[in-house]
Amino acid sequence: MSTLSELLNDLTSGNETRAEAAVSALIDLGEEALPALLDLTRSPDSDQRWWGLRVLAQSPRSQAGWLAPFLNDPAREVRQCAALGLALKPDESALQPLVQALSDEDSMVGSLAVNALVKIGSAAVPALIDVVQAAPQSARIHALRALAELRDQRAIPIMMKVMEEDSALLGHWAKEGLERLGLDMVYIKPV
Repeated sequence: MSTLSELLNDLTSGNETRAEAAVSALIDLGEEALPALLDLTRSPDSDQRWWGLRVLAQSPRSQAGWLAPFLNDPAREVRQCAALGLALKPDESALQPLVQALSDEDSMVGSLAVNALVKIGSAAVPALIDVVQAAPQSARIHALRALAELRDQRAIPIMMKVMEEDSALLGHWAKEGLERLGLDMVYIKPV
């Protein structure tokens, strides 16, 4: 069996095959590996931060609170990894950072944040409704997608309101959400 030091060297070697092989072994080390992995997440090298988060995201011993701060990382791939990790570790404590990530300049971060918010469930609905009401367009689209997937009746009024807007994507997700809630026929007030 490899030592912690050897596994960390493999993880940060730049060789993807060696790094992937080290992920499972580091997870198997359990608590012993956590401090070193957390140290990696503080590295100035974005690749090292990514690999540290990659292992922490899959480790049953890590916490969502360790991943959420990386939704603000300067490197988009690190933000993506953090959002993906939070989908694996849904926790209400990550709700606000995930909602903010819906506005990320990288649309993949926003999409992955949607997945994590859907896993959090109904607790995310009020914040998602707020985003649809007042956020930039890309965040609104992500929030409507999440609301459609959550199928929560509290979202019906905002979905109905969005149907009146002139946006194909917003309209698509509002319609999808209403259909998933069993409201296949939407009545629009005549002008």
